[in-house]
Amino acid sequence: MHITSDSWLSDTKHVPSPFCDARPEQMPISLLVVHNISLPPGQYGGPYVEQFFTGKLDSSEHPFFKVIHKMGVSAHCFIRRDGEIIQFVPFNARAWHAGKSSFAGVERCNDYSIGIELEGTDLDSYSQAQYQSLVAVTKLLMQQYPEITLPRITGHQYIAPLRKSDPGLGFDWRYFRSLLNN
Repeated sequence: MHITSDSWLSDTKHVPSPFCDARPEQMPISLLVVHNISLPPGQYGGPYVEQFFTGKLDSSEHPFFKVIHKMGVSAHCFIRRDGEIIQFVPFNARAWHAGKSSFAGVERCNDYSIGIELEGTDLDSYSQAQYQSLVAVTKLLMQQYPEITLPRITGHQYIAPLRKSDPGLGFDWRYFRSLLNN
């Protein structure tokens, strides 16, 4: 796995999302934000996250989809329970994952962050395969973007604390950081 010149990961599924744009000039990529998502909520393995991040979610498939199908959000990558990585947005582009957010006093985290979604919920534990894939991607991103350091890897819950709670209590930050240090 490596990051190519157009910032796509090799050995991954690539599903381009229309929900991205150019980052502001002179804004280095310096933050990694970990999220979770499952569609419908609490259900794993279906096609719905891909459909959601590409604007193709059918609102008639589930009542919850009526609420979210036109939100226009994306992430750079999505890591399924089995560890499969799907990349939606090139890393050098701005994905629409953080919403109203702030890190270390700097607002608009989408401008300078990379968003990785894990298939999960706030309370479910994440799989070993997901941690392994997340660590592999994170290490590559830290090499490509040296401004992303351990203190600049955070959860959505910490950049939008009154609005978001992911990746939640099910994400083991201590374990993840120990894997990064190996």
